[in-house]
Amino acid sequence: MSFQIWDAVISGMISAILLLNVVQWITFRGRIYALYTFYMLAWLAYFSLRIPEIQSWFSQETYFFVRGIGAVAAYFFYFDFSDILLNLKRRLPNLVRLFTYTKVIIIAYIGYQFALCYLLPDWNRSAYETAYAVIRLYMLAFGVYGIYQLMSLNSPASRYLVTGTSFLLVGGLISMALAFMRPEGGPLRPFWESSISYMQMGVILELVCFSVALGFRQRRSAIRNAVMEQDLAREREKRQREHLESELALQQLKQQMSEVQMQALQAQLNPHFLFNSLNSLSSLIADEPRKAEVFVDEMATVYRYLLQNNEAGLTTLSRELTFINSFYHLLKTRYGRGVNLTICVDEKYLMYRLPPLTLQLLVENAVKHNIVSADQPLNIEICTDVKGWLVVCNNLQRKPSAQVKSTGKGLLHILTKYQMLNQPEPVVQDTSGQFMVVLPLLEPERKTAHTA
Repeated sequence: MSFQIWDAVISGMISAILLLNVVQWITFRGRIYALYTFYMLAWLAYFSLRIPEIQSWFSQETYFFVRGIGAVAAYFFYFDFSDILLNLKRRLPNLVRLFTYTKVIIIAYIGYQFALCYLLPDWNRSAYETAYAVIRLYMLAFGVYGIYQLMSLNSPASRYLVTGTSFLLVGGLISMALAFMRPEGGPLRPFWESSISYMQMGVILELVCFSVALGFRQRRSAIRNAVMEQDLAREREKRQREHLESELALQQLKQQMSEVQMQALQAQLNPHFLFNSLNSLSSLIADEPRKAEVFVDEMATVYRYLLQNNEAGLTTLSRELTFINSFYHLLKTRYGRGVNLTICVDEKYLMYRLPPLTLQLLVENAVKHNIVSADQPLNIEICTDVKGWLVVCNNLQRKPSAQVKSTGKGLLHILTKYQMLNQPEPVVQDTSGQFMVVLPLLEPERKTAHTA
């Protein structure tokens, strides 16, 4: 095979690899594929200009200029390509720094050759060849040092890069040695007699290694992306599961709240309490009709408040105290001196808010669980503390457990409402002589100012 055919074959092989890389560049849009494309274009220009048909299109100056700078221009892109492929800025910063210095040398060399080929009036072939030989020797020495540094990385991609660079250096070294020993000869000579053929072999083998390294990098990136997608999918599934669990917990809380409210309403409308109230009213009608009239008014107030405010979210402390006074009137009519209620609430807290029926539940709970008699009066106190919390307490004189049918839903009803309002939980204290419930009060509702 003549060198002319061999050169065309080499240019075709580089063009095929180049086209494949351009497709990858368009597909993945990575900077590394752009650098690899320009790297191959430099070699393609360097070798294609030796084909007589292509060489005839250009002047003698252009031929020598491309011959002199083609290989070193390829190295210019090789540096950044290697940096991105192996992340050398982090792993081998000293080598990257040397890359930068070598780039400056290459730029200066290209400028020197441009001046020799295009600017100076007299062609100085000796100066041209000397500079050409010096830069090739420098790049050869630099390549050996670079291979030594890259071998320390010990990764698949670095091994492909080292192997490819080694092929190029060996081919370049053989090419330089043969060029010094014998002349180039014509394009029809056998390709193995041309010194440049061995460099072309080195370049083709190098491009194969580089392409494999890029494929390995792309596969590793695809695996990493797939793992990240799986992690994101698991994270999304976890978040969705947590969201569903939160929704379920909220639904359960709402259901529990509805059950507690129903039970509370049933307890508040207890027929036994209504029966006792009617019995008290009956006795008052005959003996004290005036008190009976007041009792009816208070009883109507109590039941109207129970029915209207059970589903309300919040009410003011002032309204609750007004209602509890009416409720206390019914209790006082029934138990007489057996029950006492003391209210000492700071006026500045009267417009603070709390869940409705809270005080009624606590007072009724105290009456239900304690002995109420003239000899052992039940003393209930409602007051505010220095922190602005509402305190409801009573002395303890518990009934025998057999006499009390308790479901424990009264306090649960209050605690659930505060939980749904996202407020601090009430504090329940049960000591040897006193039962106390401390309730947080919510600040008054702010009124929105309207301007005409």
